[in-house]
Amino acid sequence: MTAAAPNLVNAPEFTVSELSSALKRTVEDRFGHVRVRGEISGFRGPHSSGHCYFALKDENAKIEAVIWKFAHARMRFKPQEGLEVIATGKLTTYPNSSKYQIVIETLEPAGVGALMALMEERKKKLAAEGLFDEARKQLLPWLPEVIGVVTSPTGAVIRDILHRLEDRFPRRVLVWPVKVQGDGSAEQVAAAIRGFNALPEGGRIPRPDLLIVARGGGSLEDLWSFNEEVVVRAAAESHIPLISAVGHETDITLIDFVADKRAPTPTAAAEMAVPVRSELFVEVAALARRTMVCWQRAQEARRTELRAAARALPAANELLAIPRQRLDHLGAGLPRGLKANTHAHFRRFAATSSRLTIGVLRGQVAHARQRLTASGERITLSARALLHRRRERFGGLEIRLKASKLANAKAQRNAIARDLERTHRLAERARRALLTTMQRLEARVAHRGQLLSALSYRGVLARGFALVRDDQGHALHSAAAVGPNAGLSIEFADGRVAATVNADQPPATVAPENQGKPQPREAKPAAPKRVAKPVDQGSLF
Repeated sequence: MTAAAPNLVNAPEFTVSELSSALKRTVEDRFGHVRVRGEISGFRGPHSSGHCYFALKDENAKIEAVIWKFAHARMRFKPQEGLEVIATGKLTTYPNSSKYQIVIETLEPAGVGALMALMEERKKKLAAEGLFDEARKQLLPWLPEVIGVVTSPTGAVIRDILHRLEDRFPRRVLVWPVKVQGDGSAEQVAAAIRGFNALPEGGRIPRPDLLIVARGGGSLEDLWSFNEEVVVRAAAESHIPLISAVGHETDITLIDFVADKRAPTPTAAAEMAVPVRSELFVEVAALARRTMVCWQRAQEARRTELRAAARALPAANELLAIPRQRLDHLGAGLPRGLKANTHAHFRRFAATSSRLTIGVLRGQVAHARQRLTASGERITLSARALLHRRRERFGGLEIRLKASKLANAKAQRNAIARDLERTHRLAERARRALLTTMQRLEARVAHRGQLLSALSYRGVLARGFALVRDDQGHALHSAAAVGPNAGLSIEFADGRVAATVNADQPPATVAPENQGKPQPREAKPAAPKRVAKPVDQGSLF
């Protein structure tokens, strides 16, 4: 044992949990929030709990990382294996494996190369879903009444669009102001597109016939909001035809592939939206002249056809001669036909009246009376037979009901007897279980009492030992800790006495031959472990 070992005998003892907690607080207080650049390694997608676990590494070191479920859900940029990123989060420790880790709150790609790789991967994913198919794209209206523009209200883009529309063909323009770069800009653009589509037809605010999503030029990072999935999917879901006018002619974003039409600049988008009004006037005038000439030619041709047809038609007297002759012939034969028809109806009436005599009527009445009498007798017999059958049926039902009632009553009595017997058995089992449980608990209480008595320091005092404390009540373990004229409190098994160290005698010291040997330790009572801290050991708390 070294020379410093005796000074560490009274050092405070830490549990593993206390030491891990102290290290955790030290790391979190010292570093707090940090930004770390590294390559994502070991990422296999979100865990079943929704949390993400992976590592950030460079060529010389690696640090564990975790993204909680709620932070991952609101992240615009998602982690991917092998991608170099810049992570912002809080440094902490994981006591279960004695290692430190970073809890990531925000994640962003590191460099343009990473952004291009992410853009290409996202483009392949959306293309596989069919969002870029030409078949789903809509035709632009030829002359829209209302045009909706999604852009920043303070930039030069909206002024260029309005000036170009005013020069070509003035239309009503609705502007939905949004941020076009930075945090939250993608969500605002997507909300604007969906908001225009949600406007009702014929409402107080007119629903646009065409949408223009516009922004000026910039770097890939500045235009990144238009590469976000939320913007691309909102443009794909739009029922209103949409023109994408983001950046300059060389700038390509994912919204360009899903839009119904891509414009190289915002000014070109305005030119695509409406035709030139003066050119339309010239075209309409030319079409009017051509329409008038065509109409005159058609009228002249129809007039010529009518003259030719009139010459080929016969005269009116020739057309009506034969129908007029047929009418005269039929008119001459009409009186003879009327007389013959009247004579035929008279003969039929006379034959019918000859058959209607008193004897015939009396025979029909007698036959009807006979049928009525026979029907009454059959009804009487049927009613008697039906009544007899109903009586027999009700008698049988009465007998079956009485037998069923007796059987049901017997079954209920048997069931009650069985339930009563079962209740008695369960009550007896419950009584025995309660007695067993009470005996077990009493034995456990007695055992705990014996254990408490065995562990109490008062049992040590009862065997003749004493506990020495200083005037602050702290237990003293060695004579070297007692100064001259110090007040002491000595506790015996039957009480306490006060004492004062004799000032005439020097304090006790440890014999040199015993310095290298471990000192015997007195029995300590079950008091708090924390004692006066030696100066040669610090504390992490």
